[in-house]
Amino acid sequence: MDITKDMHNDIEQNKKIDQSLMANVVPVILSGGNGTRLWPKSRKKFPKQLLKLNGENSMLQRTVARVADLHSPIVVCNEEQRFMIAKQLQEVNCNATMIVEPCARNTAPAIAVAAFQALAQGGDPLMLVQPADHLIGDQEAFQVALQAALKLADTGKLVTFGVPPAVADTGFGYIKIAGGSGGSCSEGEEIEQFVEKPDLTTAKQYLSSGDYFWNSGMFVFKASVYLEELQTQQLEMFFHCQGAFQKSVLEAGVIRLSEQSFSLCPNDSIDYAIMEKTTNAWLVPLHSSWKDLGNWSAMWEAAEKDVDDNVQWGDVLAEDCEGSFFQSDGRLIAAIGVKNLIVVDTKDAILVADKSRVQEVKSLVARLEQQGRTEHDSHPEVMRPWGSYDSIGQGHRFQVKLIKVNPGESLSLQMHHYRAEHWIVVTGTALVERDGEEQLVSENESVYIQIGQRHRLTNPGSLPLELVEVQSGCYLGEDDIVRFSDNYNRVQEAS
Repeated sequence: MDITKDMHNDIEQNKKIDQSLMANVVPVILSGGNGTRLWPKSRKKFPKQLLKLNGENSMLQRTVARVADLHSPIVVCNEEQRFMIAKQLQEVNCNATMIVEPCARNTAPAIAVAAFQALAQGGDPLMLVQPADHLIGDQEAFQVALQAALKLADTGKLVTFGVPPAVADTGFGYIKIAGGSGGSCSEGEEIEQFVEKPDLTTAKQYLSSGDYFWNSGMFVFKASVYLEELQTQQLEMFFHCQGAFQKSVLEAGVIRLSEQSFSLCPNDSIDYAIMEKTTNAWLVPLHSSWKDLGNWSAMWEAAEKDVDDNVQWGDVLAEDCEGSFFQSDGRLIAAIGVKNLIVVDTKDAILVADKSRVQEVKSLVARLEQQGRTEHDSHPEVMRPWGSYDSIGQGHRFQVKLIKVNPGESLSLQMHHYRAEHWIVVTGTALVERDGEEQLVSENESVYIQIGQRHRLTNPGSLPLELVEVQSGCYLGEDDIVRFSDNYNRVQEAS
């Protein structure tokens, strides 16, 4: 499967679906994960579903392409990522309804609030629930499976897609069907059991039996049916999700859930909360190459390889290497005589791992967080709704950043208690406000911001603005900000 393929094929295949059912479908895209197993590329503030790893489109954008001919999707995300998600949706002309979770509560509550929103939009739609980080190779096969799933869901079933296992993989959960047909029935089978990730011996047994499928994490059901099942199986969760939605506010174009209510929801997946308990669960086989890109081994499997089964992204020189994955964001990676390695080089961190142990990256990221480091949280280039900033140098009492401001965008009106700032415009024109007075600053010109001075930076032009910021002072943390006004309705967040 070539993950760099253009999205045009994804969109065209959608046109083959029976429009009588599709007219009542609301896509729901879950985009709240952090993707820790794809560190160091995936970070908390810029997770895997937003990465454009080796192509023009991110995994989120490819997911949107699969539902391009349907109603505008509902995207459930968190506060930290909402601006970046909105930007990527805009890039592919997707007019989505965004629901912002105030805290992470797993997939069952996320789908519940999406169901309340789907019902509020009118009727009782069929919900097509997809994570934002899956890749599906055969789009026509996906549409065939979707058609069968919609027919079942229209009769009141809770339907999931099961992928016939190609190998005895221990990284996926499995689903056992009740019919014992070995997946030959394309119209769907009743589910007998959900099972957790097995050991290798058990996975081989599942593979040989023909009655087990990989759990894809994709679902189709009526919004009302899901909520009725949730009310039956998880009354507490239903109550708090209902309260969070009813108390939500529409602000800056997104639906913000009530934190007071949503934070009380049990932190459960849809499998645990609903699918493992209901007697109304069905499976439709998805006969397509499918990847949950949860780790670097899965990324290696999904990517195009050379004659030695190596993946080489970026500036890579590999001699006598085999079955390895190399990615460089800039520096040359030179490798000799290695096998089955993962080497991922970013600006501030390098991952070197045996391909068979990539699941352990998650625990490594946890150690970084425990040690109070920042590499788990964000890249040196930090994305903001107005653009980005990149730390390019620092030392005792000083820090240097490259700031990029998109056309027409502004940073917040703010001040700092402990640092002064010197701005040097590299490209574009800056509109600088200082204590109520404005001035235009052009290329190769500079301006000085004193400690305690109220200031704002705006790009008034039609081209990107780039400037170098030199900070100096006794404390240079991003929390040294007093914000007076902000175009993006952020609260207690770095500029």
